[in-house]
Amino acid sequence: MIGKLTGRLDHRGVDHVMIDVGGVSYVIYCSDRTLAALPGMGETIALYTDLLVREDLLQLFGFTTLLEKEWHRLLMGVQGIGAKASMAILGTLGAEGVGRAIALGDWNAIKAAKGVGPKTAQKVVLDLKDKAPGVMATGGTLAQSTGQAQVEVIESLTPSAAATQAEALSALINLGYAHGDAASAIAQASGEMPEADTAALIRAGLKLLAPKG
Repeated sequence: MIGKLTGRLDHRGVDHVMIDVGGVSYVIYCSDRTLAALPGMGETIALYTDLLVREDLLQLFGFTTLLEKEWHRLLMGVQGIGAKASMAILGTLGAEGVGRAIALGDWNAIKAAKGVGPKTAQKVVLDLKDKAPGVMATGGTLAQSTGQAQVEVIESLTPSAAATQAEALSALINLGYAHGDAASAIAQASGEMPEADTAALIRAGLKLLAPKG
């Protein structure tokens, strides 16, 4: 399995690139968002990759982050979602946007991707909503986050409540929210819903952090 490739950008197509790795060029399919983020021709790039194997086809798909790669893997597991649809969803929303949409049950956001109908979008949300908190929390842990606001959130909680809030806080931080804002939102949400699980806290936190008006 090829998990990551680093080399020189040799060619840029409409939906793929060619990376020269030690004299061997690999064709890697990418989302529009990933393509837009790549450097210029001849420069060094690195992409995490996922290999699609079929009887008559071998295709590599490339991602700038492991989070994007993980969402691709999960999206591909949803009936009706193939590689093309997964790339369209990730290209439209980005990895963080996919996590937000699924956590909030916003299938209309998923439907905005080209080629994804309402029934398929609803199935994506339904099938992946329980997995969203875990995926959103990857790439960051409580120990990696610092700041007084976080301590205030968890210092007097039971171990299970502290773990739930820590996971929710980590997820919001990994979605790009400032630590202080995320911690305040989780503190407010947990105060209003003391028995909430991680997924519910994330949804409540996202609603509190959403722009008003």
